[in-house]
Amino acid sequence: MMFHETTNVLGRPSAALGAILVLVAVLAFVPEAGVSSRIISLAITAAINVVVLYGLSVLFGQTGILSLGHAALVGVGAYTAAILARDFGIGFWGALPIAAVLSGLLAIVVGFPSLRVSGHHFVILTFALGQLFTIFLTNGGAFTGGATGLDLQLPTSVLGLPLDSLAAFYRLSLLFVALAAVAAWGVANSRYGRTLRAVRENEKLAGSIGISVGRQKVGAFAVSGLFAGVSGVLMAYFLRHIAPNQFASFPSIYLALMLMIGGARLLFGPLAGGILVSFLPEIFNLDPVESRILYGVCLIAVILLLPQGVVGGLAELWQRLTATRHANPAAVAPHTISEA
Repeated sequence: MMFHETTNVLGRPSAALGAILVLVAVLAFVPEAGVSSRIISLAITAAINVVVLYGLSVLFGQTGILSLGHAALVGVGAYTAAILARDFGIGFWGALPIAAVLSGLLAIVVGFPSLRVSGHHFVILTFALGQLFTIFLTNGGAFTGGATGLDLQLPTSVLGLPLDSLAAFYRLSLLFVALAAVAAWGVANSRYGRTLRAVRENEKLAGSIGISVGRQKVGAFAVSGLFAGVSGVLMAYFLRHIAPNQFASFPSIYLALMLMIGGARLLFGPLAGGILVSFLPEIFNLDPVESRILYGVCLIAVILLLPQGVVGGLAELWQRLTATRHANPAAVAPHTISEA
């Protein structure tokens, strides 16, 4: 179960959330350390991805449904922000709730086929729906900007203060990471989250005790869509130009890869996956082709060796080490003596 698995490592389920909020607060001071603009830009990209990953963790980690069309939901948020800015002069904060709702509504549409098909058939279906969305954007004419996409010119500000610098937008992105983590934690530790996990573990049993399995599945899609819409608005205002290829098949696979590497059922999972996948090419100085090869190798390694993701594997290792120390009195004796 999500978060329950971290109890032995972090003490209480809420400890993981507290640790993430403290980490985000510390990371907010990174620009003051003289970090290069390239690293800050990568960190913003990672933060934007983490926001949508927390939504995917609700869908995949809690409900057990994998979607390979989630980049399309991010695209709805991004294009909504760009079109509202172009046609109505609506800025970042006005576009945010509208984009989130529209992405949530499209997610409901994407989720309905899950009532009829499941497993790899549904994964293929979400992949196809994502491709259809890209085709729609490419052939949308002046409305979507066609294959060239749309530019976004409106500035971003908070309480009248401009966020034009990389450092300012970086901190804004971290704020949304913190909010996404709190929201995902709230869902997982609520009655609704327990219902989703019941559906994940045994649909037939859940249905036999009165749970509307179909409604819960579609609801999980809607929740994940809200996260994706917010992520899309952040992406549009950060990049200032969006195009259909940013929301095609590979970005969806990229998001699923991040979630699996980090771990879908642990609160630290989306954060770890987003950071690792975003910064690995920079750390090893890899070109795009080499990066994709590395991602594939990492995914195979995680599936075979760390099915709970990197965070889950580290948590399990910590639990085993802790259990060994408590089982071996000789191992704890030095600590007892030094404390005395």
